[in-house]
Amino acid sequence: MDLFSRSWAALRAAVAGLADDDLARPSGCAGWLVRDLVCHLIIDAQDVLITLVTPAAEEPTRDALTYWEVSGTPPTGEDPLDALTVRLAAAYQEPWLLKFHLDDVGSAAGRAAELADPAARVRTREQVLTVADYLSTYVMEWTLHHLDLVAHLPSVPGPPADGLAASRAMLEKIAGAAFPASFSDADALLVGTGRRAPTEAEQAALGELAGRVPLVLG
Repeated sequence: MDLFSRSWAALRAAVAGLADDDLARPSGCAGWLVRDLVCHLIIDAQDVLITLVTPAAEEPTRDALTYWEVSGTPPTGEDPLDALTVRLAAAYQEPWLLKFHLDDVGSAAGRAAELADPAARVRTREQVLTVADYLSTYVMEWTLHHLDLVAHLPSVPGPPADGLAASRAMLEKIAGAAFPASFSDADALLVGTGRRAPTEAEQAALGELAGRVPLVLG
C-alpha cells in the first residue's frame, strides 16, 4: 500500500512540474504525446476510484501477477480507446486544466487507496482481486508510465527506486526468469515490456529470455 502511494505521488509530482511545452513532447507510449499520457493517467485514477468502491464477495480470481493480459505485440496507438484518449487530451485547450484534473482526481484516488482495507475484495475487468493485489498492479502501471513520461524529458525526475525494483521483480515473475544483473531496473522494464529494443550487448546478455520478450502488459 505504501509503495502504491509513493509511486503515485512521485508520478503526479512529475506531471505537476512539467512546463506547458513539455505536454506537447512525445512520450514513451507509441503514438501519444505527453498530454495524451497525462489524460490516460486521469482515466487510470478514475479506474482506481471505481474499483475501490466495487466490492466483491467471491474468492479472488486473479492476483497482482495474473491480473495482466500478456501479449508479444506492442501497441501502435491506433486502438480505438487509445485514439479516444488522444481526442480527450486535445479537448484540454489550456495545459493547466489537464494538470489540475489529474491532481484533483489523482489525489482522490490516492486517498481512497490509503483508506482501503488491503484484505477486502474488489471487482474489475470481470475479475476479483484483493485490494492489496489490485494496488500492486498499479505500482507496475505507475512505474511504467512514469518511464513513459520522462522518455524524452531527461530533466524530469523519474520513478522511485523502490517502485522500479518492485516492478522489475513482478515482471521477472511474469516472465518466469530474471533479467541479467547488468540491466538496471529501468532498462529491464523498458526492454522487457517492448518500450525500446535491446542493444546488441543486451540481446546477447538476455540469453533464453530474449525469446520471451517483449512482454506487453494489458
